[in-house]
Amino acid sequence: MKKFAGLMITASLLATSGLAMTSQTAFAQEQGTALVPLPSVGDFTQGEDGWAFALGMGIEYESAYEGSDEFGWEVEPAGGVQWRKGNNIFYWAGEAIGWRGLRSDIWLLEATIGFEEGRVEDDSDKGYLNGLGDIDESYEFVLQARRAFGADWRYWLDGRIVNSDEGNVGIFGIGTRFGTQLDGTGGELSAVVVYHDSDVANRDFGVNAAQAAASGLNETYLDGGIRSVALHYNYRKYLNNNWQLYVEALYERFSSDIEKSPIARNNYEAELGVGFVYIF
Repeated sequence: MKKFAGLMITASLLATSGLAMTSQTAFAQEQGTALVPLPSVGDFTQGEDGWAFALGMGIEYESAYEGSDEFGWEVEPAGGVQWRKGNNIFYWAGEAIGWRGLRSDIWLLEATIGFEEGRVEDDSDKGYLNGLGDIDESYEFVLQARRAFGADWRYWLDGRIVNSDEGNVGIFGIGTRFGTQLDGTGGELSAVVVYHDSDVANRDFGVNAAQAAASGLNETYLDGGIRSVALHYNYRKYLNNNWQLYVEALYERFSSDIEKSPIARNNYEAELGVGFVYIF
């Protein structure tokens, strides 16, 4: 993760976006209608039934781990494989496989099986995690429902339940999108409240007796409850018939209970990512 490489990619991205603006209207005319016109819901099918493939790469500037005050650049693959039949899309993207379906034009339902990213002591270059041990990657099952206030999906409510062998997380929010495109491009902003049970809270921010003895940190036990409030921004744009630009930004402010944990060296988590995908 090198900072100068991220800056070079960002500069190139901005230059390419500027060159593409003059022809964006023509390209938009050729794109099909997405399952729902939300930039956060990737749809590479361009309104057609059958298989769709996309491959790309992005770069993210993000917290080293949850609660960290260390930040760095990370290159991430992007894209996926999708199969669409009417108002249903089955997809595989990275370490997740799932289904999403549109019902009555205002309900988007989704079910996903994927992985919850773990944590290793080496995630902290300054040694703040030494003695805490590693948290293994685990399976997670996600159920999500979005309810729009109209078929144009200008405003909507969102609810998600995330279950894993490590515990449960609930995410509830409201959002809005900008622009009138129906092809899944434009901007989108959402605000959410995140709840977690005590198992997840202590996995990420708790310190048990053995960890306290090994790390020198105070022993800490957390109850379940509100984990954080967050703002999430998504943006997508077709540069031509095949290339798509995406931007994603996240700011998450932790609750006062999380701030008391010795693992949380920041009272917030932040992330900014940009990248391209090529749709075949």
